[in-house]
Amino acid sequence: MNKRVSSRLRLGSPTPSSRDGNRTLSARDLVRIAKDVLHIEAEGLLTLMEHVDESFARAVEWIYASPGRVIVTGVGKSGIVGRKIVATLSSTGTPALFLHPVEAMHGDLGMVRSEDIVLALSNSGETDEINFILPSLRAIGTKIVAFTGNLDSTLARHCDLAIFTGVPREACPFGLAPTASSTAMLAMGDALAVALIKKRDFSVMEFRRYHPGGQLGQRLQSHVMDVMRRGDAIPMVSTDCLLMEAVRVMSEKGLGATLVVDADEKLTGIVTDGDLRRALERFVSVVNVRVSEVMTANPKALEPDRKVGEAIEIMEKHLVTVLPVIDAAHRIVGVLHLHDLLGKGQVRFSL
Repeated sequence: MNKRVSSRLRLGSPTPSSRDGNRTLSARDLVRIAKDVLHIEAEGLLTLMEHVDESFARAVEWIYASPGRVIVTGVGKSGIVGRKIVATLSSTGTPALFLHPVEAMHGDLGMVRSEDIVLALSNSGETDEINFILPSLRAIGTKIVAFTGNLDSTLARHCDLAIFTGVPREACPFGLAPTASSTAMLAMGDALAVALIKKRDFSVMEFRRYHPGGQLGQRLQSHVMDVMRRGDAIPMVSTDCLLMEAVRVMSEKGLGATLVVDADEKLTGIVTDGDLRRALERFVSVVNVRVSEVMTANPKALEPDRKVGEAIEIMEKHLVTVLPVIDAAHRIVGVLHLHDLLGKGQVRFSL
């Protein structure tokens, strides 16, 4: 073993044993290694943030305006990242396909159209398989966007738009295996997908259309009556009760809000954490303040036969996390919390 390699080993883990090459690592060593890797990868992402510029915005605009698809291409680890980017884009309203550059050389370029946008992934920017097909992509007439860690590379010079995805160092102790760089590329792909979600105003109901199976898809298609909180689980006070009583109910039920009803248990308002904070700013003392003085009147509500996906859309549109469920007479029959609907808390299915 030469001095250069052995010095690198000493910087990382203990020296291999002479018998079988295995290293003796304690639990503490393994935890330290994990933390070092996470630190290096987080460092890479923080560095990447400083390089996001108008090139990223232009790529989003191109993809948004394009009537075609995003064709993602890459080799090795970049190819694996590319497949994940394709999956995320496709499931959030942006049609995308993965094109292996080697297969592209042997006929798969036929899937590319001039209206498509090619997203080429290469940390070095010198991946021969990708650079070999660039002239053919040019001949087709498609725009080429690159994710690369080298803006002076062949790929960066021959594409229409280069987005920097470089990192200061890899987490691999030899600096060879793509680790921090592939994480950075993956994160930039997520940023691209999320920006397009916002740009397209992609809705929960559209998400459900592309996710008919799985736990989330099934939950979004459930009816509100199947997941709403009922009976004693509903935080509820009358319009003439004191605000401090409403605070007690809010704390007891743990939803961060309480519904306000009249004598017939018809919904008249809601008191949330935000209403409480505003009341503390408005009144010198809230001891004798009544709920009716601080509540939000006529809150958004929906019927129990509506779908969970619709409930989430209402919450997103109006920036609320608690939604009353009412019957035809406007009486309270249940309440929804966003965490229950998204599965962040315990999802309650009524029998």
